[in-house]
Amino acid sequence: MSIFFVGLVLFIGMHSIYILAPNVRSAAIDRIGYNPWRGLYSLVSLIGLILTIYGYGLARQDSVLLFTPPPWARDFAFTLMAVASPLLVASFFPNPTRIGRFVRHPMLMSVTLWAVAHALAVGTLAGVLLSAVFFMWTLAARFSLIARPMTAAVASPPKPMNDWIAVAIGLAVWAALLFVLHDWLIGRPLL
Repeated sequence: MSIFFVGLVLFIGMHSIYILAPNVRSAAIDRIGYNPWRGLYSLVSLIGLILTIYGYGLARQDSVLLFTPPPWARDFAFTLMAVASPLLVASFFPNPTRIGRFVRHPMLMSVTLWAVAHALAVGTLAGVLLSAVFFMWTLAARFSLIARPMTAAVASPPKPMNDWIAVAIGLAVWAALLFVLHDWLIGRPLL
């Protein structure tokens, strides 16, 4: 479980610098430059993500069951993920989407829904811990965004086609995870 913890600390820690210590980020950018900071941020985050995934896989082999998920949790998780996947895709559009304007931070909402879905449907110590850490991080990030001064809004209007593309790609990713990829990537079939 120690590899899992180290991975979570690295990944969430890097993603929390702007929330907890924005001056550290600014000082690092002033000292080494913006692109080197992005490279360091990306490298540490990637290492953290890899260690989290690997450590979670190890923790699952000797899993401690905290609770047995209720019978409805699986279908509820599928439904939440059908919403979370298009939100995640919408967050990557460089041009505004109506989804992004409505939700404001679609990636944070996507991760929040993912965390709730998996906390309810998994029931193991490692699964609940992983979900809880990401859920708490999304809450902290949301409160941090509320506390920050507002920046100028994007002047260009949302493009409706981007919403349709985000929903189509998101649902395709959701279906691929549901039928094939979750088993292949995570080692747990969903159906």
